[in-house]
Amino acid sequence: MAIRYVGGPTSVIEIGGLRLLTDPTFDAPGEYAVGSRSLVKTAGPAVTAREIGPVDAVLLSHDHHPDNLDTAGRALLSDAPLVLTTAAARGRLGETATALPNWQHVDVERPGGGTLRITGVPALHGPEGSEPLVGEVTGFVLSGEGLPTVYVSGDNASLDHVREIADRFPAVDVAVLFAGAARTPLVPDATLTLTSAQAAQAAELLGARQVVPLHFEHWGHFTQDGPTLTAAFAQAGLSDRLHLLKPGATVTF
Repeated sequence: MAIRYVGGPTSVIEIGGLRLLTDPTFDAPGEYAVGSRSLVKTAGPAVTAREIGPVDAVLLSHDHHPDNLDTAGRALLSDAPLVLTTAAARGRLGETATALPNWQHVDVERPGGGTLRITGVPALHGPEGSEPLVGEVTGFVLSGEGLPTVYVSGDNASLDHVREIADRFPAVDVAVLFAGAARTPLVPDATLTLTSAQAAQAAELLGARQVVPLHFEHWGHFTQDGPTLTAAFAQAGLSDRLHLLKPGATVTF
């Protein structure tokens, strides 16, 4: 498999002959409204949507924040054969999207035979009790015969959910962790995604042999970054597992 980092939460995961796109964000830098508030994007994607080309599925953690789905990203959804996301997002996006509840799965046919199983897994976009404010989000686990097991966290801030996932999937090979310790005035006293230290804890809980962070740069509300991830994984003795990609770069496993 291979993972190409596009920027922010966006990556292309190639696995089993299939191409999956996480949380598509391709808009230019600028200020983007979220209700009465706004989020500031500080850098654009390293790769354009046109350069990425067709994908077999979109893994959309949620649709209601512009740092996870923006205007250009929305335009791609109608061209994707499969868009997996939350029930709330399905209600807003309509027939373009398919809701994937926690612990349910879909099997996608692989071009060389066999299937890739995509399982919805729980995520919490902030502290306990913040759901009415932050909305519904989801994560994903990819698995299949002869394939590595891959966890894609989405905007999850709960290590309790990571423990649940580790219990059900005891052999995670690759963890794609949305980090950045996001903070906004919506929930002023807590982070909305994993801190760097929590990302290292998540890797340890999952027993993940390889870790690729996303969602840690290119937006002003991310309060931790690549250097803090490097330091946290070093402190945890997990530096050899961390793959901190430069925008546009690809790692192959």
